[in-house]
Amino acid sequence: MSIAIATALQTSFGDAVARTREALAAQGFGVLTEIDMRATLKKKLDTDMEDYLILGACNPPLAHRAVTVDRQIGLLLPCNVVVRTDPADDTRVLVEAMDPQLLVAVTGEPALQDVAGEVAAKLWAAIAALGGAG
Repeated sequence: MSIAIATALQTSFGDAVARTREALAAQGFGVLTEIDMRATLKKKLDTDMEDYLILGACNPPLAHRAVTVDRQIGLLLPCNVVVRTDPADDTRVLVEAMDPQLLVAVTGEPALQDVAGEVAAKLWAAIAALGGAG
C-alpha cells in the first residue's frame, strides 16, 4: 500500500499551495495546522531545503465519525497534505495527501473502513482537481 495520494504540478509553489487549499475546501476540508518545514529547519538547524509545507486538513463530520469509532484515531488526525518543491526538478511542485486507508491498516479497526473510504474519495477528488500528473 502506498502511503500517499499524489500529483505533480508544473506551477509555482505559491500557486500550488493556493490551489491545494481551494481543492481541499471544495471537498469539505479546512486547514487546521500549517508547518513550514523550510522555515523551521532554517531557524532551528540553519539547514536549507526546498519549499515544503505540511497542511493539517480536517473534514469535521468525517473526523467525528472516526473518533467515535476509535478515540485514539486522533493520534493520526488531521490528515496531512504536503505541498513541496520537487528536489530533483525545481519547476515541479508535488502535492501529496496521506492515504486514509492507513487509519485502518495502523489500527486494525475494521469499523474505520467506511469513514476511511469516504475520506480517501474526497482527498482523491481534491488531488484530481489540481489537474496534475497523478
